[in-house]
Amino acid sequence: MSDTPTAATVVLVRDGKGAIEVLLLQRPDRGTFAGGWVFPGGKVEPLDEAHDELATARNAGVRETAEECGLIVAPDDLLPLSHWSPPANLAARFNTWFFLAEAPEGEIVLQAAEAIAHEWIRPADALKRHGAGRLRLFPPTWVTLDTLLAFPTVEAARRAIAARGPADYATKQDPERGLALWAGDEAYDGAADTDEGPRHRLHVGSLPWRFEHR
Repeated sequence: MSDTPTAATVVLVRDGKGAIEVLLLQRPDRGTFAGGWVFPGGKVEPLDEAHDELATARNAGVRETAEECGLIVAPDDLLPLSHWSPPANLAARFNTWFFLAEAPEGEIVLQAAEAIAHEWIRPADALKRHGAGRLRLFPPTWVTLDTLLAFPTVEAARRAIAARGPADYATKQDPERGLALWAGDEAYDGAADTDEGPRHRLHVGSLPWRFEHR
């Protein structure tokens, strides 16, 4: 069993005009993800403990969402979307479950210590603004937004994600080439690139970032 603490992230989505919208929160200019735009979430606390890791992470996601933005979701409404394991060189390391949930009705009430702004935004618009240097994202958020581009409605997203199950992202980094790498990429275990080799990587060395998965 990993000694890395568990965390949970909740991707709140709603139907918009021609595309789904997601809720992003801007973190303060300090601490983990300083100044970045993220989904609600945080680390598991003792009161979240349940009979297994997934149930515990669901409880943490529900609690963190309520604390950070005032919206109440039920644990059973959290659909596992992905699981992220951090690269070895990060100072703050968490194994993080990402869950998809349809946004409930209610007013956004931010906890000032956790978030200083919020925005409902289409994934395509968030990625475009990030590429222009106007919205700070981190790789798990970027990849999640890219994943959601395919779905025109919340129902379509939930059906597809439930059918495929959660994706696993055990991240490795290649700082010299500006890459985040995941299993399935030919360079994931240190092999050299070939022209036609399999790819599962995010180019993060310069904007706009570029995702390759083949």
